[in-house]
Amino acid sequence: MEKCKECGENLAGRLGQKFCSVYCKSSFHYKNYKLNQPSTYVKIDNQLKCNRRILKSYNISGQSQIKTKILIEEGFDFNYFTHIWTAKNGNLYYFCYEFGFRNLNDGKYMLIMWQDYMK
Repeated sequence: MEKCKECGENLAGRLGQKFCSVYCKSSFHYKNYKLNQPSTYVKIDNQLKCNRRILKSYNISGQSQIKTKILIEEGFDFNYFTHIWTAKNGNLYYFCYEFGFRNLNDGKYMLIMWQDYMK
């Protein structure tokens, strides 16, 4: 007698049946999906969230500086950001949601928070 691939119960019904219920079928496929590599969207979203968390933790005052080495050690990836803002003086700021960063070219980054005037 065949058994359910998810819960192991005996199957009753048509030949070739693999699951005892819709719940077991859904549960089995959900677990397999979670075990497989995450999609590109999930990878990007996770890195953006990681970048935001790091920027938030080091930018308590609203504007600060931090060494590049520290950001990298925390898992920050400079290739992932949500948008760019150009200041009047031409400086480019890259943002992960409301937290921004700018390379100071001396081994440090300037961290800022999004302000209403930046629209």
